[in-house]
Amino acid sequence: MSFPASRIFSRCDLFPEEFSIVVTLRVPSLPPKRNEYLLTVVAEESDLLLLGLRLSPAQLHFLFLREDTAGAWQTRVSFRSPALVDGRWHTLVLAVSAGVFSLTTDCSLPVDIMADVPFPATLSVKGARFFVGSRRRAKGLFTGLVRQLVLLPGSDATPRLCPSRNAPLAVLSIPRVLQALTGKPEDNEVLKYPYETNIRVTLGPQPPCTEVEDAQFWFDASRKGLYLCVGNEWVSVLAAKERLDYVEEHQNLSTNSETLGIEVFRIPQVGLFVATANRKATSAVYKWTEEKFISYQNIPTHQAQAWRHFTIGKKIFLAVANFEPDEKGQEFSVIYKWSHRKLKFTPYQSIATHSARDWEAFEVDGEHFLAVANHREGDNHNIDSVIYKWNPATRLFEANQTIATSGAYDWEFFSVGPYSFLVVANTFNGTSTKVHSHLYIRLLGSFQLFQSFPTFGAADWEVFQIGERIFLAVANSHSYDVEMQVQNDSYVINSVIYELNVTAQAFVKFQDILTCSALDWEFFSVGEDYFLVVANSFDGRTFSVNSIIYRWQGYEGFVAVHSLPTVGCRDWEAFSTTAGAYLIYSSAKEPLSRVLRLRTR
Repeated sequence: MSFPASRIFSRCDLFPEEFSIVVTLRVPSLPPKRNEYLLTVVAEESDLLLLGLRLSPAQLHFLFLREDTAGAWQTRVSFRSPALVDGRWHTLVLAVSAGVFSLTTDCSLPVDIMADVPFPATLSVKGARFFVGSRRRAKGLFTGLVRQLVLLPGSDATPRLCPSRNAPLAVLSIPRVLQALTGKPEDNEVLKYPYETNIRVTLGPQPPCTEVEDAQFWFDASRKGLYLCVGNEWVSVLAAKERLDYVEEHQNLSTNSETLGIEVFRIPQVGLFVATANRKATSAVYKWTEEKFISYQNIPTHQAQAWRHFTIGKKIFLAVANFEPDEKGQEFSVIYKWSHRKLKFTPYQSIATHSARDWEAFEVDGEHFLAVANHREGDNHNIDSVIYKWNPATRLFEANQTIATSGAYDWEFFSVGPYSFLVVANTFNGTSTKVHSHLYIRLLGSFQLFQSFPTFGAADWEVFQIGERIFLAVANSHSYDVEMQVQNDSYVINSVIYELNVTAQAFVKFQDILTCSALDWEFFSVGEDYFLVVANSFDGRTFSVNSIIYRWQGYEGFVAVHSLPTVGCRDWEAFSTTAGAYLIYSSAKEPLSRVLRLRTR
């Protein structure tokens, strides 16, 4: 693997005088007298080694080119290798500052060498190239595993890594996809990890990613990206930064009737699906085939509001929230189970609900739960919503806790550290949409009130994280009171983003965003950028209202970047395939859902 030095040194051709090299490696074996290169910087025209890090069975060598009026010569600083060739993971930090060279291994005491020849202050890398795991030649290729390799200018990286609870795997900069690949336990010689298999790098069109290619790399020359096959997907490990450029229509998906909710999910070894909750007596499941959704299965429903996909062990479920009673006048929402034999969803359990708007599935301490948002019973909106718990003995969901709600529309579950939270969107109390929505924390086996938020016809909560910051966004749909004369602008109101303040142990208002009867928020990312898209459904005059994509701008919060024409927009879902990133939205006013493709540059 190689790249031009100009990719890093874009404004200055001089290598920094002070820097650190951090490498986490694993070397199963190394023949005597063999030298292997971890990193080199080579002048492309002359093939001259400007800088290098080389490993031998007993030593680690740092090489660099030194020039003066007498000419140029290569200097070597050698550290005795503290048993690196043992088949275990080790993290090394080489810190260079003028004539001082320091090596720290696994956060132990550093070994310092005061060299007679200091590192040059004017080492030019113009026209040079970085090589990882080689010296540009077949001889000296590195034959171990590298988990991270970081060049950090101007600083000793040791304080940023140490102390560490797991010093051999101390993390400074590891791609997200590799962070879960921890070292192999010493007492388990059978357990194998994907990165211990043979790795093949290919160049050219996108190859298949199946069990055969698992843990293999593919280099995309056009996008200058390195991808790792994980499961059935190519996951970006190293790629040029992508930015959302524009949004284009990809597919108009005809549905059985108006769609009130959508759920995108994957079934391992089967594919990508979307379930549509349709107003009339039949909802549907569609499968992603040849870059579009095609009809896969019809399921009888009763003014379905939402679907929720979840798994328990190897069991795959799909729960529908039915708003209206069935032909017998009974109100049931139904849980369907995936049949691996029939490759279809089949009825599994019916649960009595009251104008159900939403299901939320979650897991706490290995136990599985389902929460239903009961909207109303007859004309009474102030009723209990119910949390059900999976009983492994009966293999059924059983009522576990009731929570008083007011026209409940949505549940959202999330965790912060060891704490589990559940927030409800309360829409209407029978006289007003100005009602509090509540956040609950799970303590002593049940959910207890943690915080209340003033909301206006709250229809959705969306939790998301940016870096270490945790946010909650509420979609406010309508400001209404029976004593207030209806005004058109009562639909054009602020929806609110809250941020968790750890010191205050509460969510505090972060940003107001003007919305038009907002019914849903969806958070997604493209490259290193973060976005929120809102489902604007009605402005008081028309259902043909633009929905907006907002981009995260740091201290400025979210800023509108794309306006999307929608009709009665009800729900958004983001998903990605090997071909790219997509959004799909449902319309409560036409039998059509639209798939949009997010184009990047």
